[in-house]
Amino acid sequence: MNGKVTIIGCGHVGSSLAYSLLATQTANEIVLIDIDKEKALGEAMDISQALPFLSPATIYVGDYDDAKGSDIVIITSGLGRRPGQSRIDLASTNVGIMKSIIPQITKYAPDAFYIIVANPVDVLTYQFIKTSGIPTHKIIGSGTILDSARLRTKISELFSVRQDQIYAHVFGEHGDNSFIPWSMATINSIPIDSYVKSLSSPYAKENEFSKEKVEEYVRTSGAEIIKRKGVTDYGIAASVTRICRCLFSRKETILTVSTLIDGEYGIKDVALSIMSVVGCDGIKTNVAPPLVDSEVESLVHAADMLKSVIKQVEW
Repeated sequence: MNGKVTIIGCGHVGSSLAYSLLATQTANEIVLIDIDKEKALGEAMDISQALPFLSPATIYVGDYDDAKGSDIVIITSGLGRRPGQSRIDLASTNVGIMKSIIPQITKYAPDAFYIIVANPVDVLTYQFIKTSGIPTHKIIGSGTILDSARLRTKISELFSVRQDQIYAHVFGEHGDNSFIPWSMATINSIPIDSYVKSLSSPYAKENEFSKEKVEEYVRTSGAEIIKRKGVTDYGIAASVTRICRCLFSRKETILTVSTLIDGEYGIKDVALSIMSVVGCDGIKTNVAPPLVDSEVESLVHAADMLKSVIKQVEW
């Protein structure tokens, strides 16, 4: 791959993602596509003026035909959920937007990997898989990779441990029906329930850690950020950059991204997040680690809720 990335949608997420890709030297060519070309031109100009301090690269505004030769196409276009708006209404609106994008972009970038970021990401990922004609292993939804980052952030704060020593994930839907499989959460291979007890000189009290409070943080922190600054963009930009780096790498990485589930845990024909091995060939395989019964029930519930939304949306 030569590092060409096309980003469709130049709002806060799309522009932050473009900067993140260039700042981390993940891409050397970025095409921005947006219905508001003046906004996109402003973003491209602003980011290009940072390039002398980053790495040799190009960023410019284009149309769908400029996506030719893209290694990765990232779709962030879509409306956010308004106060009082139902999930079905949001899904219907953004499915309609995606419906107009799919034939235009796949015409010019039929061989690219596709990363879906717009919400509801699991529904839109499923739509893309079912209607685009792109091979399933080349379609990845951002899923719960950001949720998992939020989880690791909170555990890191509580235990004063580096985030890269925390192995904990969020499964299910990126939304109301996400859940944490605590049975497989560890700090440097020590089960999280046993971590405090295993310290010879405890520096934290066991009762300071509450699974319920951590789960609440993971579910509500996005809304809290939006309440304060109006949007979440840095976390998702870093998360999607990580996916891109995995696609450009020869080493596979396990990520909680949204992919088609086809029999794992008895679930079929829906896109949601468990674990997937991601590398230069896209989704190499899904991984279904052992879960306790209650966690399987939570995953099945998330799948059922997503299927209910999908049934009510017109493709």
